[in-house]
Amino acid sequence: MNTAPTIEPVRVRRALSPSRASDFLSCPLKYRYRTIDRLPEEPDRVAARGTLVHSVLEELFDAEASERTLERARSLLEPQWRQLLEDDPRLAGLFTAEQAAEQAEWLSSCHPLLESYFSLEDPRWLEPAERELRVDHVLESGLGLGGVVDRLDIAPDGRIRVVDYKSGRSPSERFEDKALFQMRFYALVIWRTRGVLPTLLQLMYLGDRTVLHYEPTESELLATERKLQALWDAISQALETGEFVPRRSALCRWCSYQEVCPEWGGQAPVMPPLAVVDPTPSDQA
Repeated sequence: MNTAPTIEPVRVRRALSPSRASDFLSCPLKYRYRTIDRLPEEPDRVAARGTLVHSVLEELFDAEASERTLERARSLLEPQWRQLLEDDPRLAGLFTAEQAAEQAEWLSSCHPLLESYFSLEDPRWLEPAERELRVDHVLESGLGLGGVVDRLDIAPDGRIRVVDYKSGRSPSERFEDKALFQMRFYALVIWRTRGVLPTLLQLMYLGDRTVLHYEPTESELLATERKLQALWDAISQALETGEFVPRRSALCRWCSYQEVCPEWGGQAPVMPPLAVVDPTPSDQA
């Protein structure tokens, strides 16, 4: 007698990161495709450029203070790109062997972003406490919060500055609050884990040499905590019903999932069985 094969449920962690929270807020179906179905996404040259510039700025602070120059940063582009290719072989698909000239031009397009960074601050006078810092916290409700902070600066008197690099242009005032959501998320986790309220949140937009500063308050971070819990409650309901409704917007033009999106004539795959599991300290949100 033949029996149907057992389908193992997809394990969904009771956890949020800034990116997964943003996914659900912008389009619940996008959250499903990334978190549950885990559909592959084609690498993107713009996103890869941002990753490369982040990598260079992180590596730059390994040098002695006097050596943290624009020339040094430029010299790091090619070796850091080779490292990214080794870490993520999918990036090799961005350029074919016949596109060497395009790749060289793409690498050169990172130069203005590095120049922008040096116009905003002088890394020779900085000693970050942490770079690419993994932060995690589990709320009393059992919801895990986690993410990676680009840079954490701690003053001699204990004040904390949370810094994030953005390779794009700064948002209009209308969208500033959305941009700061990620930073409040990080500030909340740092506050809960270290017991110190970050003094300053700083977004550095290299695309137009703009710095967005924000001083969080306890009441704002408590409101952020409530918002994240409400967001997870909405995700939990979608997990129970299987209804992840697509949300059409201007962001759709950059989405990798149009072919399987009902809003664009596609059909969503069958929802797999799910199992919601508690976060653990070693989990990555």
